[in-house]
Amino acid sequence: MRINHNIAALNTYRQYNNANAAQSKTMEKLSSGMRINNAADDAAGLAISEKMRGQIRGLDMASKNAQDANSLIQTAEGALNETHDILQRMRELGVQAGNDTNTESDRKEIQKELNQMTSEVNRIGNTTEFNTQKLLDGSKDGTGKDAVTAVAGEYKVALGTGNITIDNKTFNYDANAADNGTTFKNAAQLAALIAKDDDLKVKYDASDASGDLKLVQTTDHETATAPVVSAGGTLSTTKAGVAGADAVAADPAKSFKFQIGANENQSLTLDISDMRANALGLTTTGTGSDRGVTNGSSSEITEQALSVLTHDDAAATVTTIQAAIDKVSAERSKLGANQNRLDHTMNNLNTASENLSSAESRIRDTDMAKTMMEQTKNSILAQASQAMLSQANQQPQQVLQLLR
Repeated sequence: MRINHNIAALNTYRQYNNANAAQSKTMEKLSSGMRINNAADDAAGLAISEKMRGQIRGLDMASKNAQDANSLIQTAEGALNETHDILQRMRELGVQAGNDTNTESDRKEIQKELNQMTSEVNRIGNTTEFNTQKLLDGSKDGTGKDAVTAVAGEYKVALGTGNITIDNKTFNYDANAADNGTTFKNAAQLAALIAKDDDLKVKYDASDASGDLKLVQTTDHETATAPVVSAGGTLSTTKAGVAGADAVAADPAKSFKFQIGANENQSLTLDISDMRANALGLTTTGTGSDRGVTNGSSSEITEQALSVLTHDDAAATVTTIQAAIDKVSAERSKLGANQNRLDHTMNNLNTASENLSSAESRIRDTDMAKTMMEQTKNSILAQASQAMLSQANQQPQQVLQLLR
């Protein structure tokens, strides 16, 4: 019998400490609901779950980003809806002004409304904002405009006394042609026919010149080749204008970039075109008051509206406004397509976040039922160890019986 080392007590004490430590861990898991509360619980599991947490939080924020981007697009598209309504009214005014039942003073009144409608298109383009950022003034369009090596500027066509073909489109000559008909006898009548024609592959502004027809390629239809003129006319090689003068270099920094993923290079780029009057072809330069147009926010005249002061002007104006309507339609269509894309993006992000959260939960969260079983077991073991430790401490006292 040995009293210096109570092996039974030491063994029982060790088991008691183990049971207490295990009970403490299960209590920590039950109170936090987490299987991994520190790196020592599962070092590899902790590293994996932390990466997953980063992805989950990134996906959740990306979903919010997509919602904000959708709100921005809705703001721009809503403004363009009003621009569309204005253009439809302007087109209506052009058709009205084209009727010769109107007097000169009538057309001047129609012109006044057209001027104001054009100024409102400018105001919408200049003031539509989202979070203080302009949306429709072209400042968020990084696509640029390519230069062309031979922008057709101003060409002169010497007219003969026969039919004339311009870019494979034939116009019929008639020495007795009436104004505004389907044939021409002079440059003014041919200019009117060209302005009304929708089939030319390349459009030209046409204006009267003494004996000659002047063709000016519009900015939206610049090409690297001159118009092809054949039959009853001859194209002069002299032209005005500078090649590529309206070219704008692409600038990706201007584009909207929406972070719609949890990682780098997971973004959506959006360009919103300039939707102001000049960009839509609704104005020209000048400060005259009869067709004066402002930026919509001040009374200073900075541009000139399209003219509806004559039948020919009104007819050409209708065609120009229709082209502007088509351009706004295309822009709204692009914005709507991006809205639909972002809706699907948000659904995908939310699904990915949900699945990753489920995977992270299996690694990080504790199984409450199983942990409660372990807690009960460890509690019983701790109590039993404590009782046995008391018994082990009593054993050395038996040596005193030998002294009696």
